[in-house]
Amino acid sequence: MNISHGIRRITQLFLVLFLAMSAGLVYWQVAVADQVTSNPRNLRSCMSTSVPQRGRIFDRNGVLLADSQPDPNACGGFVRHYYEPSLAGLIGYYPGPYFLATGLEAKFDDYLSGRVGMTSLDNQVNKTLHRSPVGDDIYLTIDVRIQRILVQHFNQQAPVDNVNSFASDRGSAMVMDPHTGEVLAIYSSPGYDPNKMVQTLTHASLSYYNQMVNDPERPLVFRPTQGQYVPGSTYKAMTLMAGIDSGTTSLGQTYDPKFTMGPVTLGQHLFTPAVSNINTFTSPNAHVSTNYGFAHSDNILFAKIGQDMGVDSWLAYNKKFLVGEKIPFELPVAVSRVTQTDGTLSENYLVDNAFGQGVDFVTPFQMMMIDNIAANDGQLMQPTVLSKVATRDKAPVKTFSPQNLGDAQIKQSTAIDTRKAMFGVVQCGSGNNDFVHGAMLSTSRWNIIGKTGTAELGNGKPAHGWLITQAPYDWQQTDKMPALTIMAMKENGGEGANAVGPMITSTYNDIFNQGLVKADLPPAAPSITGSTNQYCHNVAHLL
Repeated sequence: MNISHGIRRITQLFLVLFLAMSAGLVYWQVAVADQVTSNPRNLRSCMSTSVPQRGRIFDRNGVLLADSQPDPNACGGFVRHYYEPSLAGLIGYYPGPYFLATGLEAKFDDYLSGRVGMTSLDNQVNKTLHRSPVGDDIYLTIDVRIQRILVQHFNQQAPVDNVNSFASDRGSAMVMDPHTGEVLAIYSSPGYDPNKMVQTLTHASLSYYNQMVNDPERPLVFRPTQGQYVPGSTYKAMTLMAGIDSGTTSLGQTYDPKFTMGPVTLGQHLFTPAVSNINTFTSPNAHVSTNYGFAHSDNILFAKIGQDMGVDSWLAYNKKFLVGEKIPFELPVAVSRVTQTDGTLSENYLVDNAFGQGVDFVTPFQMMMIDNIAANDGQLMQPTVLSKVATRDKAPVKTFSPQNLGDAQIKQSTAIDTRKAMFGVVQCGSGNNDFVHGAMLSTSRWNIIGKTGTAELGNGKPAHGWLITQAPYDWQQTDKMPALTIMAMKENGGEGANAVGPMITSTYNDIFNQGLVKADLPPAAPSITGSTNQYCHNVAHLL
């Protein structure tokens, strides 16, 4: 009996151990199998996986921007390396197969990982021969020389000695070819270190990633495409194009002083003279033209133009310019919005939106599209950063060709008139160095044209400073299109001409003077002489 009792106890013990082992196997093999398999510390999984030789990323001229470097402790034995950190927001990062890639690394992952064009037979052969697939190389439209110029001037510009200019390293800037839609340079500030990001994530540390996520400066937000702001007076460029194209106004049309300097009620808003921007240097009896009002950024006049257009017409032109629409691009672009939260727009909101102060959700990328429409004779081209995809042996896989985004958004004559008005801004208005100390735009021999923006935020906060620009401008052959567009904005940087005017001027000068983009030197702009009160008084005869 004692022997039987002992055997029974041993049997029970083995049964308990068997059940415990079975439960453990079920837990590890079923319940948490996916977690174990995907854990970056699971080197057995890395060894058994045919990790591809990831493709490289180059700029338009073949300058290396990203490749993979040997690392025996990384999954697959390689870790990604980036050579131009200022492009981190665009290119993103690839931390290995067990964390999500971002940016273009994610967008073009099928090419970079070699999955495009690979058949099931190719995959089986690679596994049998223990051979890793080879990814394709990506060539961007970015010119890293222009990128570094843009970043240098954006970061080095100090506040102009002016109460309306403030230090800020937050914002974004872009350089584009408006005739092809190619992005030549794009910058988001502040950014992050992509090499530190992949080094930590590849080795299963979330320390740097969490630091960036919790940073109040939001370095992981790619501001050109995802930042949404009040655009300020740069949005008058949209209203000007819509107003001229619809026949609502013209550059030479003049208005009764109450519609340019107030006081006047539009919608249910009372606009006082202080809102106009021109009352301190314009005769109170002057019948101001649209051209003069645009040059000096007259808020009341553009509220009037918006009201004259009406809600339906103004919104229809916004839609043509892809405001409220999805902009096709390799990275997601936040949809800009000018309507109220319920999707409608009242006349009260319209009169504010028409001069850029009622609009709260516009991306820098959207403002670049508006700028490009004027620069390319009214036709918006599809924006892109992809030049081509090629094998490691340089055999073409995919190539880029310029694409129109639908029919022309505005007439060619409207675009020409808009460029004339943008010339007036720099020659004798809110972008002129004599009129706005430190703007610098008018000092360039490349005849920069543009529209300034000072986006008021209220509550004592410094305004966002904006500029959308084009160059070079030939004021004697106004149908000749500028070669480049540059947009820049600084969050809480103050008045647009001061906040980013000097850095844009220096960027154009370096690009053209170094021959990085070929352009003819335009004829020198005529000088504007006389007292402050006659700024732009005679601008019509120049245009």
